[in-house]
Amino acid sequence: MTSKPAKNRSVEKYYSKFGNRVFMSRIGKQQLQIPSNVEVTLVNHVFTAKGPLGTLQKTFTDHVAITIADGIISFEPTAQDTLSKALWGTYASHVKNMLAGVTTPYVKKLILEGVGFKSEVKGTDLHLALGFSHPVVIAIPAGLTVTAEKNNITVTGIDKELVGQFTASVRANKKPEPYKGKGFRYHDEVIRRKAGKKTA
Repeated sequence: MTSKPAKNRSVEKYYSKFGNRVFMSRIGKQQLQIPSNVEVTLVNHVFTAKGPLGTLQKTFTDHVAITIADGIISFEPTAQDTLSKALWGTYASHVKNMLAGVTTPYVKKLILEGVGFKSEVKGTDLHLALGFSHPVVIAIPAGLTVTAEKNNITVTGIDKELVGQFTASVRANKKPEPYKGKGFRYHDEVIRRKAGKKTA
């Protein structure tokens, strides 16, 4: 006796409520204005943005059609499948970040707290003393500018993804602990503290 495949109740409930209604992406449907000091091109699915601070390139798939006309960039999914709808707003956000990055750099700041903890930039490496038996050395990717002054680390770059990823990778080496707050934290991050053990 063959068993019938289980029905996806959540999908059935979804379609019983919304039917085949087509949903719009609030981000994807927005048109982007190209800044006057930025040049953009799209060749073979490779989008290039060139501005006063540098050039960024990103390869996109054909799930979303990117149109450049009269200083405006618009986006439209090429199909009504789940992947195209998911990438619609994502691609629009990527392009928006590229246009902003080549005109204004992205900045992330980390604060290192803890007695004996040190941070220093030597050449193309970030050297950290985090209380381990060995120093932590992190290579700084090309395209990023990193400074360390009084354990305040500043990461600057035109690529938002690269800036965010590198900053997160540095923070992961010593996440802030909840009792004394020792470790890395973002400059605008609030660490929820826990009460330590109380002696009778």
